[in-house]
Formats: sequence, C-alpha cells, structure tokens
Amino acid sequence: MIHLPNLIADLGLLLGAAAVITLIFKYLKQPVVLGYLVAGFLVGPHFKLFPTIVEQDNVQVWAEIGVVFLLFSLGLEFSFKKLMKVGGSASISAMSEIIIMLVIGYFTGQAFGWSKMDSIFLGAILSVSSTTIIIRAFEEIGVKGQKFASLVFGVLIVEDLATIVLLVLLSTLAVSQHFAGAEMVFSVMKLAFFLTLWFIGGIFFIPTLLKRIKPMLSDEMLLIISLSLCLLMVYLASQAGFSPALGAFIMGSILAETNQGIKIEHLVNPIKDLFGAVFFVSVGMMIDPAILQEYWFPVLIIIVITIVGKLFSSGLGALISGQPLKTSIQTGLSLAQIGEFSFIIATLGVTLNVTSSFLYPITVAVSAITTFTTPYMIKLSFPLSNKIIAALPQKWRENLDKYSSATQSVSATSNWQSFLKKYIINTIVYLIFSAAVIILSTNYLYPFFKEQSGGAVWGTVTTIAITIACLSPFLYALGFRNLYDDNAQRLLSHKIYRNIIYVMRIARYMLAVGLVIVVLNNLLSLQAAIIAFLIICVCLIIFGEQIKRNYIKIEERFLTNFNKNNAEEIEVPVLVPWDAHFTEITVKPESSVVGKTLEELKWREKAGINVASISRGELNIHLPARDTIIYPGDKLYIIGTDTQIKKINSLLRPEKNTIETDNLYKPSLEKVIVTKDSYLYGKSLKESNIRNYAEGIVVGIERKGQRVVNPESNWIFEENDLVWIVGDHKKITTSLKS
Repeated sequence: MIHLPNLIADLGLLLGAAAVITLIFKYLKQPVVLGYLVAGFLVGPHFKLFPTIVEQDNVQVWAEIGVVFLLFSLGLEFSFKKLMKVGGSASISAMSEIIIMLVIGYFTGQAFGWSKMDSIFLGAILSVSSTTIIIRAFEEIGVKGQKFASLVFGVLIVEDLATIVLLVLLSTLAVSQHFAGAEMVFSVMKLAFFLTLWFIGGIFFIPTLLKRIKPMLSDEMLLIISLSLCLLMVYLASQAGFSPALGAFIMGSILAETNQGIKIEHLVNPIKDLFGAVFFVSVGMMIDPAILQEYWFPVLIIIVITIVGKLFSSGLGALISGQPLKTSIQTGLSLAQIGEFSFIIATLGVTLNVTSSFLYPITVAVSAITTFTTPYMIKLSFPLSNKIIAALPQKWRENLDKYSSATQSVSATSNWQSFLKKYIINTIVYLIFSAAVIILSTNYLYPFFKEQSGGAVWGTVTTIAITIACLSPFLYALGFRNLYDDNAQRLLSHKIYRNIIYVMRIARYMLAVGLVIVVLNNLLSLQAAIIAFLIICVCLIIFGEQIKRNYIKIEERFLTNFNKNNAEEIEVPVLVPWDAHFTEITVKPESSVVGKTLEELKWREKAGINVASISRGELNIHLPARDTIIYPGDKLYIIGTDTQIKKINSLLRPEKNTIETDNLYKPSLEKVIVTKDSYLYGKSLKESNIRNYAEGIVVGIERKGQRVVNPESNWIFEENDLVWIVGDHKKITTSLKS
C-alpha cells in the first residue's frame, strides 16, 4: 500500500475544511476570510471534535509561502505611481491613523500590565487596516465608486508602504530589545537604500526584459518568470537582512509598473488565493479558547479601541487634510478593523520570540470580530454621518465647509520648493547607485581580480577601471547634469537664491570627487591614489561626451519604462466641499448599455451625471460626443454625487434575464428530415426564415447521398432532405420537428 505523507493528508484536510466553511459563510453573506479563520480553528489542535492537523510545522511552512504570495499580490495592486497620485488627504489620514493607534495600542498594553514589547507590537498590530477585507466589503455593498471609497483606497496604499517600514523597525527593535536611536535611523536608511536600488534597477531592467521576450511569452511562461523574479527578490531581501515579505512586495510593485502588470496580477491570483487560504487557515489554528477565555476582557477592550480609535484617528486625519465631515466619518468607519498585515506583524513577534503567547490569539480574535463588523460599520457610516452633520450648529457646518474648500484649493508650490525637491531626489538617487557600485566593487569585484591576479597590480588597475566606468554616468549626473529648468532659471534672477544654487552645485561637484576618492582610498596608497585621481580626471574629460550619451540613454530607458502605462491616465479631481467627484466605472460585457450611444442612454437626464472621458484599451476618448457608442470593457470616468453614481450603477447593471446561469443559451446541432407535411417542404432557404422562426441556422443539407455545406439562400427544400441546423434545441424541436 502506498504511504500517504502526513503533509498531503493535512493539506487535504485543511483545504477541505476551508472549502466547506467558506461555502457556508458565502451563503450567510459573511467575509470569506472569517470563514478561513473558523476552518483553521476547527482543524487546529484546540478543537477535538474534528480531525486535527498532524504536522503543524509543515503547515506553517506553507503559510509562510502564503505570506510571500499574499504580499506579492498586494505589490501588484500597489504601484508606486498610485502612491504618487494618492495626494495629501490619504497620506495625512494614513499617518494620523498609524501614529495615533501606535500610541493608543502601546498605552493599552501597558494598562493591562503587559511587557513593553507586547505593548509595542499591539500598537503596531492595531495601526494598520485590512486591504483585503475592505475591498471585498466595498464590492459586496456596492460603494466602490463613491467619494470616500477612493480616499480609503489611497489610505490603504500609504499604509501598505508604512507597514513595510514598521516591519523593519520592529525587527530591529526586537533584536536590540531597547529604543536605540542610531540603530533605528540606520535601519530606515538601509531600507531606503535598498528600496531605491531595487525599485529603480527593477524598473530599468525588468520591463525591458519582458519587452524583448514578449514574442515568446505565453501565459505559462509569464507566470513562471514572474514567480521566479518574486522568489529571487525574496532571497535578496533575506540576504540583506529584511523580511522575505518585503522582497515579495517590492517585486510585485516593480512588475505592477510594467505593461504586463495587469496580466501578471490575473495569472497570480489563483496561486495567491490558494496559499493565502492556507495562511489564513493556519492563523485560525492558533486560536486557543483557553487563552481567549482568560483574556476575554482585553479582547473586548481592544475591539472597542480598534473601532473607536480608528474612527477617531483616520477620521481626524481626513478632516485635517480638508475632507468634508461626512467623508471623514465614512473613511474612519471603513478602516475600523485589522487583518492580514496585523497577522504578519503578530507572526513576526512569535518568530523572533519577543512577544507573549497570548498576543497572537488575541490578534486573531480581534481581527475575526472586526472583520465581521466591517460591512455593518460601512453601512452605519451613511446614517451616522448624516445624523452628526444634522446635529451640528449651522455655523460649525459652514466653517467646516469653508476650511475644506480652502484646504483643497491650496496646491501651489513655490519655484524654490520645486527646485529643492528635484535637487534632493536626484542627489540621493545618484548617491545610492554610486554607493551600490562601490560596495559591489569592494566586496566582490576586487577580491575576484585579486585572486585571479595573485595580488598583482593589474588586478587592482582592472578593478578601478571597471568601477570608474560603471560610476561614470552617475558622476556625470551628480556633477554636470543640468537641473536648471524654468523654475530654477527664474530663481537665478534673485541674488539670494542664485548664490544658494551655486553653493548647491559646488556641493554636487564635491560629492562626485568624494566618490572617486572613496574608490581609490579602498584600493591604493596615498601617492598612487593621487596619480590615479589625475589620470581618471583626464579620462573623464576626454570621454565626457560619451559618458553624457550613456547617461542620457540610461535615463531615457528608465523614464520610458516608468511612464509606459502612464501616458494617458485620467486625473480625477474632487469638487470640495460638494459631494460631486470623479469616479471610474467599468462596463460589463453583459450590461444592457453595450452598443448604445450616449444620446440614446440619456444619462444626464436619467441620473444627472456627465461622462468626462472613456478609456478603451490604449485609446482614450476625452469629452465623448453624443454619438459615441459604449463598448464592453469601456472605463467610464464620470462626475456626480454619491447618489447619482449609485443610480448610474443601477442603470449599468446587467438585466436579470441576461445573467441567469440556469437559462443560458446552449446551441446544439439538430437534424430535421423534410416531409410533405413539414414546415420546410417546398420553401426556399430564404422563404423559410429559419433564423427568426426557429432561432436556428442551416449549416448543411444531405440529399440522395450528396452533402451541401452552408447552402445558398435560393435552395429549395424537397421531401426526404436531411437538414442540419445549429440553434436552440427546444425551438427547433417545437417549430420544425412537429
């Protein structure tokens, strides 16, 4: 008898339980993630009525792989371009929520008498909301197109990136066991260094690679290449001392910038769903009723703190950023839960053995209950915000509206701020890449040539030549690249700014010189370094034009790859403090509006909305005319209030008779024998009008052993003709065979 490994049996039990429980939860219209947690509890070690997972350590390995693919998928949805378009409101709301909840969580843990590390991790666990749960809740309730939803999505994007920073800081804190300012700063700088290096390097190479091999790419190959790149980045992140989840997230965000990003996301989704299910079920296995019974009071308090605290923190941030009170309340209640990132933070504490055993099951319990309450909180936000606004004095409402309008209208940036931002970003990026070249040269290139040359001079010379050649584009960018755009030229007309700009330019020259000195100092004595420095300066001058061309090619390649999918993106401004705003709606293929013109649809008259733009593949139709036809898959950029957008969604919704799966039309091939009494006898194909009479098409006729495929319209049906018809079985049977 073939031995069935316990891992296979465990996986079968795990997925089987997940399938049954999630079907029940789907039927009850509850979040699927909550079903996974319940399934994990039922097959876990703390529930004895059902079969139990045997090898829990192996399941944890699968769960860790699940975290990797979950973060990879989140990265594919992330996109750094989306982050840059998030705007101040989402950033302020997210940072307000994270900081306030960190503080509240820490002092809550201290009030319970928990250790300092437990309290810190509790604050981190409560500081982030669940992207997965919120997106699913929005889809189920049908509010994705409303104004507050776009703000919530922006907050989630900022939180995703901030959580990555939190994971690094918590790892550093867990190792040092105390607040070491220098170590924290070093960790953040190290993270910034690798993020910049990986992101810019990835954008430069990966889209180009995918473009070169596109003719050979099938779905299978694209999936394999994407997963291999993901796991490669996971390995690099681990080698650099970061969490594997960070590497997966970064590679996902890099691939999201390619023109294959959407397709990769679609291909990865089934794998993410599989391993994500294993992860969430493994989380459910950690639920210990004994611990929850012992800590029921902290669980209850933390649930209340999560809901009220997030309503206050994110709502306050949204209000400060200039959002209307209604939008701020809706945003706060939508974010009132914890989810997958909270599990990952709790898992980090367990892995590093710095948190108590009770923190993980408490996290799971709080997440499960707040996941359950999320849809109700979102629904509650509508009447609650209206009641609060109605209860406010008229003067307060007017002042809030004035503040909101004033805040949103402050968007001008001074010329000096624009120039300074460009200067700092360029300088930091070039320094990071220069530092990366020097580190690789010192740690890998020089030891290699030293070994090959047996310590001879030519090994050192070769190392210096290759290093300087690789550094030369960045040295040019630091010392000679022109940053004087129109804003800077206007600044040069002012004496104060002109002097500062000249000093800043000298500083860039000194940085470039300093990089060369660092390279030579690592490899040569003082006298040899001086001679080598003079030779390098002469070479850089001689080959200056070639170096400039090389840099321009590098910059153009990066900008082309980065802006590939960004050329025609639609801006979506908001009318503040009005309720009107832009939103994007995708037309489903089965929608009743497909094939009709905007004039026929009369959306302005029926719903009060305007279509500002239509995105169709790579084509964008700005201000579409009345005779513009709506096609399946069109992305409509419309402006209206939440009520109007809700109404247009109902008009776009497919009619019930078009989506009934039980009554789908299934064409079949039917044969009909013509008799003297039949409908077809003596008629021509055209006269029979079979298309309308029986909803069929004649595809062949057999007469006396002769077969005719697709006969002409003047064909006359005779007795004993065998007619082959494609169409609806019932219609053909009742109309032609009777």
